[in-house]
Amino acid sequence: MQFDLLKRREFVTLLGGAVVAWPLAARAQPREPMRRVGILTPLAENDQEGQARVSASVQELQQLGWIAGKNVTIDYRWANSPETMRRRAAELIALAPDVILTSSSPAVAALLEASRTIPIVFALTADPVAAGYVESLARPGGNTTGFTAFDYSISGKWLELLKEVAPRVARVAVLREAAAAAGLGMFSAIQALAPSVGVEVRPFDVRDAGEIERTVAAFAEGPNTGLIVISSPGATSRRNLIIEFAARHRLPAVYNFRFWADAGGLISYGPDTIDLFRRAAGYVDRILRGEKPADLPVQAPTKYELAINLKTAKALGLEVPPTLLARADEVIE
Repeated sequence: MQFDLLKRREFVTLLGGAVVAWPLAARAQPREPMRRVGILTPLAENDQEGQARVSASVQELQQLGWIAGKNVTIDYRWANSPETMRRRAAELIALAPDVILTSSSPAVAALLEASRTIPIVFALTADPVAAGYVESLARPGGNTTGFTAFDYSISGKWLELLKEVAPRVARVAVLREAAAAAGLGMFSAIQALAPSVGVEVRPFDVRDAGEIERTVAAFAEGPNTGLIVISSPGATSRRNLIIEFAARHRLPAVYNFRFWADAGGLISYGPDTIDLFRRAAGYVDRILRGEKPADLPVQAPTKYELAINLKTAKALGLEVPPTLLARADEVIE
């Protein structure tokens, strides 16, 4: 009996010690380190497309296990002008994030000007090799990698679509940002194709709303005119004005991303922007887990969308060919 009592006392003593030791051991476990991600968006904070891109990236990071406030801090900066871009880029770099997610050539250039060591993942950036952001697509080699927006040849497709929906078009204005490599490269591709489809093309720079309106109005005075808008932050941030000017002057126009057609543009053809930002978030995850941008190849879009706004076509007096409608991924009634 005394033996059993002694055993029970020893057991209780051991159990009590374990109860005391367990929370001490639990408290001794190392906490998961808080990581830091910066997001630099070349659009205004209230821009619907910009918000959609950021939301897609953050949601993908959550799916991959990165929860804001739990194991990652996310710092957001918005910049819709070159001057603001440089300031916002410097602000993010000063926070010393583990990686920065951004888009567009002006944003990448501003970040690289501020740092050549902090990892940068880009989306929707054209020709990063020619711009000097990476050494090659397969082996970026520096602190930058990501996802391209276009191959320059896609701009020839925009011209073909314009002629298909408006066969009488003979003169085409091309809105671009001349300071961006994509603006020059894409216009060159359009210019090379123009003689074979019987059109004359003229480039016009995107600088401010007043210049765009004057340019469009003057060009539209001639007969059989059309419009192509090359991707750039300046054009994207002014897309509602450009669409309005095209409608006012009855210009059939082709744009680069689906959100242009959703906003009232006639036709858009280009990559799925939201898909690219989800994929870019995947690269952010891989860098946070120890991989280096230099070893992650630059990737091209895998999804392209053709969207047609029939309401706009009707307002312009255009009948969209059934063969073109059949190829559309989205028809907006």
